[in-house]
Amino acid sequence: MEEQILDFISRVYEFLGWSGVVILMALESACIPIPSEVIMPLSGWMLIKERGLGASYNLIAGFWGALGCTIGSTIAYWVGAWGGRPLAERYGRYVLLSRHDLELADRLFARHGDWVIFTSRLLPVVRTFISLPAGIARTNFPKFLLYTFLGSFLWCLGLAYGGYQLGVHWEQISIAMRPLLVPIILGIAALIGIYLYRRLKAIRG
Repeated sequence: MEEQILDFISRVYEFLGWSGVVILMALESACIPIPSEVIMPLSGWMLIKERGLGASYNLIAGFWGALGCTIGSTIAYWVGAWGGRPLAERYGRYVLLSRHDLELADRLFARHGDWVIFTSRLLPVVRTFISLPAGIARTNFPKFLLYTFLGSFLWCLGLAYGGYQLGVHWEQISIAMRPLLVPIILGIAALIGIYLYRRLKAIRG
Protein backbone atom coordinates (compact mmCIF):
# COMPACT_ATOMS: atom_id res chain seq x y z
CA MET A 1 0.00 0.00 0.00
CA GLU A 2 2.78 2.45 0.91
CA GLU A 3 4.57 1.78 -2.38
CA GLN A 4 1.36 2.47 -4.30
CA ILE A 5 0.84 5.74 -2.44
CA LEU A 6 4.46 6.70 -3.08
CA ASP A 7 4.17 5.95 -6.78
CA PHE A 8 0.90 7.87 -7.02
CA ILE A 9 2.31 10.98 -5.31
CA SER A 10 5.47 10.85 -7.42
CA ARG A 11 3.43 10.81 -10.62
CA VAL A 12 1.27 13.68 -9.41
CA TYR A 13 4.38 15.80 -8.76
CA GLU A 14 5.87 14.81 -12.10
CA PHE A 15 2.85 16.13 -14.00
CA LEU A 16 1.47 18.88 -11.77
CA GLY A 17 4.39 20.22 -9.74
CA TRP A 18 3.33 22.58 -6.95
CA SER A 19 -0.31 22.28 -7.95
CA GLY A 20 -0.02 18.62 -6.99
CA VAL A 21 0.99 19.62 -3.45
CA VAL A 22 -2.14 21.77 -3.14
CA ILE A 23 -4.42 19.05 -4.47
CA LEU A 24 -2.95 16.23 -2.37
CA MET A 25 -2.97 18.23 0.86
CA ALA A 26 -6.53 19.34 0.15
CA LEU A 27 -7.56 15.70 -0.17
CA GLU A 28 -5.69 14.81 3.02
CA SER A 29 -7.43 17.57 4.98
CA ALA A 30 -10.85 16.62 3.58
CA CYS A 31 -10.57 13.39 5.61
CA ILE A 32 -9.17 11.30 2.73
CA PRO A 33 -6.32 9.23 4.20
CA ILE A 34 -3.37 10.29 2.03
CA PRO A 35 -0.62 10.81 4.63
CA SER A 36 0.93 14.27 4.76
CA GLU A 37 3.99 12.53 6.22
CA VAL A 38 4.58 11.28 2.68
CA ILE A 39 3.16 14.17 0.63
CA MET A 40 5.29 16.95 2.10
CA PRO A 41 8.70 15.23 2.51
CA LEU A 42 8.40 14.10 -1.10
CA SER A 43 7.78 17.70 -2.16
CA GLY A 44 10.95 18.79 -0.37
CA TRP A 45 12.88 16.09 -2.16
CA MET A 46 11.33 15.93 -5.64
CA LEU A 47 10.27 19.54 -6.17
CA ILE A 48 13.19 21.26 -4.44
CA LYS A 49 16.22 19.05 -3.79
CA GLU A 50 16.20 17.18 -7.10
CA ARG A 51 15.68 20.43 -9.05
CA GLY A 52 18.70 22.02 -7.45
CA LEU A 53 16.71 24.73 -5.66
CA GLY A 54 17.79 26.31 -2.39
CA ALA A 55 16.47 25.56 1.09
CA SER A 56 14.42 28.77 1.06
CA TYR A 57 12.04 27.10 -1.39
CA ASN A 58 10.77 25.02 1.52
CA LEU A 59 8.85 28.15 2.52
CA ILE A 60 7.04 27.86 -0.81
CA ALA A 61 6.35 24.20 -0.12
CA GLY A 62 4.97 25.12 3.29
CA PHE A 63 2.74 27.78 1.74
CA TRP A 64 1.28 25.53 -0.97
CA GLY A 65 0.84 22.68 1.50
CA ALA A 66 -0.95 24.97 3.96
CA LEU A 67 -3.13 26.32 1.17
CA GLY A 68 -4.17 22.80 0.24
CA CYS A 69 -4.86 21.99 3.90
CA THR A 70 -7.03 25.07 4.24
CA ILE A 71 -9.04 24.22 1.11
CA GLY A 72 -9.66 20.63 2.21
CA SER A 73 -10.40 21.68 5.78
CA THR A 74 -12.91 24.24 4.54
CA ILE A 75 -14.80 21.50 2.70
CA ALA A 76 -14.84 19.29 5.81
CA TYR A 77 -15.85 22.24 7.99
CA TRP A 78 -18.91 23.08 5.88
CA VAL A 79 -19.92 19.43 5.61
CA GLY A 80 -20.02 19.42 9.38
CA ALA A 81 -21.71 22.82 9.61
CA TRP A 82 -24.41 22.20 7.00
CA GLY A 83 -25.15 18.53 7.48
CA GLY A 84 -23.45 17.34 10.63
CA ARG A 85 -25.37 19.10 13.38
CA PRO A 86 -28.93 18.39 12.14
CA LEU A 87 -28.07 14.78 11.44
CA ALA A 88 -26.33 14.49 14.81
CA GLU A 89 -29.33 15.94 16.64
CA ARG A 90 -31.77 13.70 14.80
CA TYR A 91 -29.83 10.43 14.76
CA GLY A 92 -27.19 10.98 17.44
CA ARG A 93 -29.04 8.94 20.05
CA TYR A 94 -28.43 5.82 17.96
CA VAL A 95 -24.69 6.26 18.48
CA LEU A 96 -25.07 7.48 22.10
CA LEU A 97 -24.62 11.15 21.15
CA SER A 98 -27.00 13.47 23.01
CA ARG A 99 -27.91 17.14 22.57
CA HIS A 100 -25.97 17.79 25.78
CA ASP A 101 -22.84 16.36 24.15
CA LEU A 102 -23.25 18.68 21.18
CA GLU A 103 -23.72 21.66 23.46
CA LEU A 104 -20.60 20.63 25.35
CA ALA A 105 -18.66 20.59 22.06
CA ASP A 106 -20.00 24.06 21.30
CA ARG A 107 -18.70 25.36 24.62
CA LEU A 108 -15.34 23.65 24.14
CA PHE A 109 -14.74 25.26 20.78
CA ALA A 110 -16.15 28.58 22.00
CA ARG A 111 -13.71 28.64 24.91
CA HIS A 112 -10.66 26.95 23.38
CA GLY A 113 -11.49 26.87 19.68
CA ASP A 114 -8.53 28.81 18.38
CA TRP A 115 -6.07 26.78 20.44
CA VAL A 116 -7.73 23.45 19.61
CA ILE A 117 -7.72 24.16 15.87
CA PHE A 118 -4.13 25.44 15.78
CA THR A 119 -2.57 22.68 17.89
CA SER A 120 -4.51 19.92 16.14
CA ARG A 121 -2.74 20.83 12.89
CA LEU A 122 0.53 19.78 14.49
CA LEU A 123 -0.68 16.31 15.50
CA PRO A 124 -0.66 13.22 13.27
CA VAL A 125 -4.07 11.61 12.64
CA VAL A 126 -6.00 14.25 14.63
CA ARG A 127 -5.14 17.00 12.14
CA THR A 128 -6.94 15.16 9.35
CA PHE A 129 -10.32 14.96 11.10
CA ILE A 130 -10.57 18.06 13.35
CA SER A 131 -12.46 20.14 10.78
CA LEU A 132 -15.68 18.11 10.97
CA PRO A 133 -16.31 18.69 14.69
CA ALA A 134 -15.20 22.30 14.26
CA GLY A 135 -17.91 22.70 11.62
CA ILE A 136 -20.53 20.95 13.72
CA ALA A 137 -19.65 23.26 16.63
CA ARG A 138 -19.88 26.27 14.27
CA THR A 139 -16.57 27.73 15.38
CA ASN A 140 -15.74 31.20 14.07
CA PHE A 141 -15.02 30.56 10.40
CA PRO A 142 -12.47 33.36 9.73
CA LYS A 143 -10.50 32.29 12.81
CA PHE A 144 -10.83 28.66 11.73
CA LEU A 145 -9.24 29.55 8.38
CA LEU A 146 -6.46 31.60 10.00
CA TYR A 147 -5.43 29.03 12.58
CA THR A 148 -5.81 26.17 10.13
CA PHE A 149 -3.43 27.90 7.72
CA LEU A 150 -0.87 28.87 10.37
CA GLY A 151 -0.77 25.45 12.01
CA SER A 152 -0.69 23.69 8.66
CA PHE A 153 2.09 25.96 7.41
CA LEU A 154 4.36 24.97 10.31
CA TRP A 155 3.52 21.28 9.81
CA CYS A 156 4.08 21.35 6.05
CA LEU A 157 7.23 23.45 6.29
CA GLY A 158 8.80 21.07 8.80
CA LEU A 159 8.01 17.98 6.75
CA ALA A 160 9.16 19.55 3.47
CA TYR A 161 12.43 20.71 5.02
CA GLY A 162 12.98 17.24 6.46
CA GLY A 163 12.52 15.73 2.99
CA TYR A 164 14.86 18.35 1.54
CA GLN A 165 17.58 17.55 4.06
CA LEU A 166 17.27 13.78 3.89
CA GLY A 167 16.86 13.52 0.10
CA VAL A 168 16.35 9.93 -0.99
CA HIS A 169 16.24 8.94 2.68
CA TRP A 170 13.11 11.01 3.29
CA GLU A 171 11.32 7.85 4.47
CA GLN A 172 13.15 8.23 7.77
CA ILE A 173 10.71 11.03 8.64
CA SER A 174 7.72 8.72 8.34
CA ILE A 175 9.54 6.00 10.28
CA ALA A 176 10.50 8.45 13.03
CA MET A 177 6.92 9.66 13.38
CA ARG A 178 5.30 6.23 13.53
CA PRO A 179 5.95 5.81 17.28
CA LEU A 180 3.91 8.99 17.83
CA LEU A 181 0.91 7.52 16.04
CA VAL A 182 0.48 4.63 18.49
CA PRO A 183 -0.01 6.67 21.70
CA ILE A 184 -2.24 9.15 19.86
CA ILE A 185 -4.47 6.41 18.47
CA LEU A 186 -4.52 4.61 21.84
CA GLY A 187 -5.38 7.86 23.60
CA ILE A 188 -8.27 8.53 21.23
CA ALA A 189 -9.49 4.95 21.61
CA ALA A 190 -9.34 5.27 25.42
CA LEU A 191 -11.35 8.49 25.37
CA ILE A 192 -13.95 6.89 23.13
CA GLY A 193 -14.09 3.87 25.43
CA ILE A 194 -14.59 6.04 28.52
CA TYR A 195 -17.26 8.04 26.74
CA LEU A 196 -19.16 4.93 25.63
CA TYR A 197 -18.92 3.41 29.10
CA ARG A 198 -20.35 6.53 30.73
CA ARG A 199 -23.12 6.84 28.15
CA LEU A 200 -24.15 3.20 28.57
CA LYS A 201 -24.06 3.57 32.34
CA ALA A 202 -26.20 6.71 32.17
CA ILE A 203 -28.74 5.05 29.87
CA ARG A 204 -29.02 1.96 32.06
CA GLY A 205 -29.19 4.08 35.19
